[in-house]
Amino acid sequence: MTVPKTKTLLLAAAGIALLAAVFVFKVRGGMADFEVNYRAGHRLWLGETLYRTADSHWQFKYSPFSAMIYLPLSALPLPAAKAVWFLLVVAAVAAVIALGRKLAITAGAAKPGPSVFLASLILAKFFLREIELGQINAFITALLMGMALLLVRDDDAPSSRRRTATGILWGLATALKPYALIFLPYLVLKRKWRALAWGGAVLAATLAVPALFYGIRGNMAVLGEWISSLSRSTPGLLASQDNVSLLAFLMKWMHGSPAASLVYGAGVALLAGLTLLFLRGGRNLPQAAVAESALLLVFIPLISPLGWDYTFLSAFSAVVLVTGRIAVFPKPARFLLAANFLVIALALYDILGRRLYAVFMARSVPTLDFLLVVGSLFYLRAKKAV
Repeated sequence: MTVPKTKTLLLAAAGIALLAAVFVFKVRGGMADFEVNYRAGHRLWLGETLYRTADSHWQFKYSPFSAMIYLPLSALPLPAAKAVWFLLVVAAVAAVIALGRKLAITAGAAKPGPSVFLASLILAKFFLREIELGQINAFITALLMGMALLLVRDDDAPSSRRRTATGILWGLATALKPYALIFLPYLVLKRKWRALAWGGAVLAATLAVPALFYGIRGNMAVLGEWISSLSRSTPGLLASQDNVSLLAFLMKWMHGSPAASLVYGAGVALLAGLTLLFLRGGRNLPQAAVAESALLLVFIPLISPLGWDYTFLSAFSAVVLVTGRIAVFPKPARFLLAANFLVIALALYDILGRRLYAVFMARSVPTLDFLLVVGSLFYLRAKKAV
């Protein structure tokens, strides 16, 4: 057995000490979203309804299956449950970064280290916010990036096992948050029928399994309450400061006009058409699924009506691809992208201050920032660089 080097042990100890300090002094008193989900896990165990208007802003908004993820943690005291979830979210963030590196290598990057490092810095505030809130987006992003890696490998060497695993990962991600449904048309266009079948089976199972706590009729009632709670709570959050979806962007700029929904629909249709052209442009390119999955991951917070700013951590693969191929862009575009990434990284409350940050978010500038990232991916595909 090889004895770990002293340097490795010291680095590991320093990392553990840093994580402990971050949790104790920064995170432990927060994790507000985790507290909502922790309470949902407890209610599930008792067979109580998960969706209560009395919870106001802190309503549980996810599927009954999502509450099952928190069921084991609800058996722990809240401080201990927070500590466990904190470590799990940190591990999920590490998985996103590691998978981003793996996908970059798969896409042909000889030395992906610098672009992965830059992407980590650019999106650091979103990762930190995810940890601070105790959210689950990093887990879902990791599942979808793992699915993307399987898709690329399946294109190179078709395998029924890979397609089964692809479907399972997609089904789990979708069960946790429906925004993963954005990959459904992609899987259809790619004719990944086995993956679709397994994903559908996983989704069906996740919808049915809460019946263990509610019974069949009770489970149907809870699913109805979930849909009803989403329809009630979503409209009031469309113009929220931290909502950076395309619909929220239009609601803010059009001052809540009903026409914003029509423009949003037209915008989504336009993006869908452009995405079809993007896919067509990658037909004869090796590992084309890397950029295609990266594009869909950026779309998640943009197209979902409730796209919170920290959900842009899903853009990690896209930022790695763009920064790793910055030399493909003409010089003016490089300066524009550099400025854009600086805005993404440094637009912090602590830097801008209350008033300027409020204006920044009220104008939904992050939406424009990541639309530019989307445009950069389209440019790279046009140049056959991704």
